[in-house]
Amino acid sequence: MIRIVFFLVLVGLAAAGAAWVAEQTGNVVLTWGPWKAEMGLPVFVLLLGIAIVAIMLLWSILSALLRAPGRIRRHHHARRHARGRHAITHGLLAIGHGDPTAARRHADVARRLAGDDPLTLLLHAQAAQLEGDPEAARRAFRVMAERQDTRLLGLRGLFIEAQRSDDAIAAVMIADEALKVAPQATWASQAVLGFRCAQGDWNGALAILDSNYTAGLVDKPTYRRQRGVLLTARAIELESKNRDLSRTSVMEAVKLAPTLVPAAVLAAKFESEAHQVRRAMKIIEAAWITQPHPELAEAYAHVRLGDSARQRLSRVENLAGRTPGHIEGALAIARAAIDAAEFKRAREALAPFIADPTQRVAMLMAELERTEHGDAGKAREWTLRAVRARHDPAWTADGYVSHRWHPVSPVTGRLDAFQWQTPVASLPSERGAAIEPQPFDEAMLPVPERPTIAQGLAEPPREVASEPAVTEPTLQDNLPASTPVDDAVDKPADKPVERAEDKSVAAAPVEAPEPAPPLQAAAPEDASGGPPASAATRNSAPAERAAPAASAPASSAPLGPAPLYRARSDLGKPAEPPIPAIVPIIRPPDDPGIEEDEAARDEFAEQIAPKQQAGGWRGFLSRFGG
Repeated sequence: MIRIVFFLVLVGLAAAGAAWVAEQTGNVVLTWGPWKAEMGLPVFVLLLGIAIVAIMLLWSILSALLRAPGRIRRHHHARRHARGRHAITHGLLAIGHGDPTAARRHADVARRLAGDDPLTLLLHAQAAQLEGDPEAARRAFRVMAERQDTRLLGLRGLFIEAQRSDDAIAAVMIADEALKVAPQATWASQAVLGFRCAQGDWNGALAILDSNYTAGLVDKPTYRRQRGVLLTARAIELESKNRDLSRTSVMEAVKLAPTLVPAAVLAAKFESEAHQVRRAMKIIEAAWITQPHPELAEAYAHVRLGDSARQRLSRVENLAGRTPGHIEGALAIARAAIDAAEFKRAREALAPFIADPTQRVAMLMAELERTEHGDAGKAREWTLRAVRARHDPAWTADGYVSHRWHPVSPVTGRLDAFQWQTPVASLPSERGAAIEPQPFDEAMLPVPERPTIAQGLAEPPREVASEPAVTEPTLQDNLPASTPVDDAVDKPADKPVERAEDKSVAAAPVEAPEPAPPLQAAAPEDASGGPPASAATRNSAPAERAAPAASAPASSAPLGPAPLYRARSDLGKPAEPPIPAIVPIIRPPDDPGIEEDEAARDEFAEQIAPKQQAGGWRGFLSRFGG
């Protein structure tokens, strides 16, 4: 509304001015040498206005012509930049969905159109990483590290590539350089802190931790805990070199992290040496309530030098009473009771854990049996149980198990990574097989083929080799009992049968519960002392032995011949029922059935396979549609 009013005011002023000029009288004379122009005032004002507009128009045209090359150049640059940004965008999208070919193509286009853009260098580096070309990625990150605007990003990329190539020295140097550029870089501070800890440079690690806390990278509880860990590590290292600095460090560590077990143990040791027994006991008790540990119990037992074993037992019982029912308290009491020869007290302490003992419980029981009764057998039994018993808690960090505490993880370099817990690999599992069979999968499994076994013979066990075959021409195991042997074997009936013990067979001995007796070659004599049986009787004896023996119990015919194979009773399952022989179905030659090659032909293969062209005159006619 204000603009409209302002515009109307200007129009009114212009109209008033024009009316005033038109009312003026007089002439305007312009003289320029021999030229002389005389005109009225309104005409002069009008010509002056036209001249001003013409000059302004001319100046606009001239300035447009002068600025045209620059505008064309800037427009061309803007178009290239827009196309480059388009290539960068689609290249980053290709990297996002894992297409290295498209990412490389868009990166080349972006380099040609927008080579100075920082995103172009980032696209090239990430495309090289996606393609698995570390050298190209390092070159791109080096170019980025040399520029001021992308220096930190380039150092970050070089740090990652150094980690991938397992070059720890280069990675730490790059992280240190990045920490100088940006002290608030979390990845650089963590890397340098881990490297300082790995080198044992605890002073440098403390300085980096203080700078991280000042920069706001860690909160106060984390800072106190990590500083206590670093001070404890420095105190442990300087325990035998500089005891004053070690004592100062560990006392500060106890104030910062009172539940840290190594700090409490070392601080109690220094206080005990200074005859500050009550203060040492308070330090251990504060750590024991949070985390019972065998080192705390050992330090608590020997907090006062020169005490007897019974006094140590009484002190340990006082400590274990602060965490009733905990296994560490029971183990500490048992250890002190064995040292004090209070074997009954030791057994009472270990009694709740004997049903499912850990390795330390089993070893204490072995020592108890050996010390109290001198029973080497029971001690050996408990030692063997300790081999297979559950593992006790240990210092673990990232899957690494150590017998002592460390300030950093040797796997990842993480500070304060060790925890007192049962190793994951030794935890009991209630799960069964990794892949449980499903009823449908079991139903789809093919039925295993089993060999045909004649009636009356048990299947031999799979893990025991079969006995060597005995050459006995008259024995036909595969024939039914009703089949005459004389018809099946084309040999004279009066030919004597070979004895199994006369035939030498080279075979390995086979263990069997009850070895079968050797086959009799001839029928035994009559009980009345008569002559031996005839040849026909001898030939019929093997057929009688081949009859099914499972139909009658073994006790009813104790003197009968044993079968060739016996079912093993030590396998834990009864013998399987006999499997009848499979009779193959054979089609006669004149059966007008389906041909085998036609049945095996695939109807889909006929549709897919190309039709072959017939030869001869038929093929010639097929070419012309005949």
